[in-house]
Amino acid sequence: MPREFSRIDRIGDQMQRELAQLIQREVKDPRVGMVTVNAVKVSRDLGYADVYVSLLTTEELTEDSPQVKESLTVLNKAAGFLKGQVGRAMKLRVTPQLRFHFDTLLGHSRHMDNLIREAVGDKPAVSRSEEDKQGSDDPEQDV
Repeated sequence: MPREFSRIDRIGDQMQRELAQLIQREVKDPRVGMVTVNAVKVSRDLGYADVYVSLLTTEELTEDSPQVKESLTVLNKAAGFLKGQVGRAMKLRVTPQLRFHFDTLLGHSRHMDNLIREAVGDKPAVSRSEEDKQGSDDPEQDV
């Protein structure tokens, strides 16, 4: 039997969708830039919600980058406004305090991808000739 999501998980997912729209449409500060809301983790007592965001830029960003620090400062200052908007949109009795964090997962995944490419190279995992041989043996693909 599949495990159902808890209420806290559902609230976090809905908050992620609402915050993504609100930041894009309502936060008019040009210092924020293109922000992606990657995850929202809500505490069990609905006291806090940790919002993990990343910035869409061409260069590699870290938590110490001035652009990241400036965007997080603006978002944390707008947290009260965003909290009110999310509370109205979701019709929650208790709306968590929003705390914005830079999501470093994207940088880690790029780093791991580069390490794998250095170790393996750019060759495909399965060569074309092996793929063709495997595909011809599958009777469902011939139908």
